[in-house]
Amino acid sequence: MNFNRTMKELPESERPYEKCLRGGPGALSDAELLAVILRCGSTGTTSVDLSREILELLASRGGLGALCCISIEELCHVRGIGRVKAVQLLCIGELSRRTARQSVENDVRLTSPASIAAYFMEDMRHLGQEEIRAAFFNTKGRLLSSAVLTRGTVNASLITPREVFLEALRHQAVYIVLLHNHPSGDPTPSRDDCILTERMIEAGHLMEITLADHIVIGDNCYVSLRERGFIE
Repeated sequence: MNFNRTMKELPESERPYEKCLRGGPGALSDAELLAVILRCGSTGTTSVDLSREILELLASRGGLGALCCISIEELCHVRGIGRVKAVQLLCIGELSRRTARQSVENDVRLTSPASIAAYFMEDMRHLGQEEIRAAFFNTKGRLLSSAVLTRGTVNASLITPREVFLEALRHQAVYIVLLHNHPSGDPTPSRDDCILTERMIEAGHLMEITLADHIVIGDNCYVSLRERGFIE
């Protein structure tokens, strides 16, 4: 049975494209939204059925948000997904990530750990390994730029204040915020997190560039060491 016949056998009220025309994209389920984008399924199955299989795969990785970090190889394990469809899906994930980031970009302020965490949340909460970033701010507390410092287990001895503050000088920053993720989803700071923070505070005093905060990103949650009282 080919795809076109299979879709045509569905009542018109259940066909995603027609449903979207009538009620807008908000009327569609997650599977139906993916089906409209994928356009076609595989032999003997509709794009909606194929989309449900994709959603099952994403559910095992934490939900729809995993579309931002899943690999082409993982997607190709779903029957009916080749490299072209896999690339389409990855591009959807990247668009959603950029949309989420842009929606908070103008509100990223040094005075608000919540806005800083929200800006980096979609980039960092799905990462499979720990990653440390530095965000650089100007005198008005606006974000200038950010940089990835290291990937892997957070170890204070692996991050040298020199590279962090050289980068800060390059951007003419006066404040730095460190950010890193916990792949477990629990943002509770570890001993190494606290040691790293202490080292950066001390180096910042010497360089006259303030470490304003160290934010640990979890799964849609965060911990600010400034809010916890660890940074004055």
